[in-house]
Amino acid sequence: MQALVLEQKGKLSLREIDLPLEVGPGDVKIEIDTVGVCGSDVHYYTHGAIGPYVLREPMVLGHEAAGTVVEIGAQVKNLKVGDRVCMEPGIPNLSSRASKLGLYNVDPDVRFWATPPIHGVLAPYTVHPAAFTYKLPDNVSFEEGAMVEPFAIGMQAATRARLQPGDVAAVIGAGPIGIMVALAALAGGCARVFISDLSADKLKIAAQYPGIIPVNVREQSFADVIAEQTSGWGADVVFEASGSPKAYQGMFDLVRPGGAFVLVGLPVEPVPFDVASAISKEVRIETVFRYANIFDRALELIASGKVDLKPLITGTFDFKESIAAFERAAAGHASDVKLQIKVKA
Repeated sequence: MQALVLEQKGKLSLREIDLPLEVGPGDVKIEIDTVGVCGSDVHYYTHGAIGPYVLREPMVLGHEAAGTVVEIGAQVKNLKVGDRVCMEPGIPNLSSRASKLGLYNVDPDVRFWATPPIHGVLAPYTVHPAAFTYKLPDNVSFEEGAMVEPFAIGMQAATRARLQPGDVAAVIGAGPIGIMVALAALAGGCARVFISDLSADKLKIAAQYPGIIPVNVREQSFADVIAEQTSGWGADVVFEASGSPKAYQGMFDLVRPGGAFVLVGLPVEPVPFDVASAISKEVRIETVFRYANIFDRALELIASGKVDLKPLITGTFDFKESIAAFERAAAGHASDVKLQIKVKA
């Protein structure tokens, strides 16, 4: 079937490719409707690798997806043909030590869509375990269903932060994940979330949400704003969601003594880390790698109306325009947050 294939670094093609579609007893076959363009997809396109994950052969892109069940395995009880669903794109080894600890996201054997050498789902159909496939409530669209995956990262960050009601949070970076983190922090009980970026366009989008306070670091020091707004105390929790090495300069000036710093963004190179400043404040450091046991809760929040992700969808492309969608994402337009591809005509 036709799919969007990353042939090699910098080269995409929309072509026929053989993909496995055999439905096992615990699997469902899904007709793909909508797929989001993720920053990691774009990074593979522009760089050919993310850390140890290196593109060595052609790979289908796409892992933020929603669609319709068209076939179920003999042992599937929780889903039926015709169900609208979203899919958690990582398939762990459920007998691994990591999975038994509830940390299946860091299972070394996890098979994650569009991570070399595993194919993604920018194609008409895929087969996936029913255990990692979630029925969409009637009031959640396919487009919102495809946003559950990136929002789950924000939810994982908020969970790792161990937020308390009334906390003040700061988020570095107002890209798609930064805004998702800010929304998850609000949903987790934060009274206010300050978010910083260099892009006025992205900050304007973030500022649509009550409780999110934008700070343009071209005009103001983020540390100065946080100090002023917290009487010099600092934010209870700081989330680094930009992946920029510059974010690590003076990072502990943002956080209060005994607060938490949650690392979400992934720098492509090693960064300096001020251990002395972290120790002097006894800052708790947390890290985020994808998510575990979060997908259903992320979907519940969207369905409840407490989190509205629709304003973050800033462009939609037809499947035949997939290459153009990636070219636009790679161009990094300041006004773009989340681009999506409509696979089903």
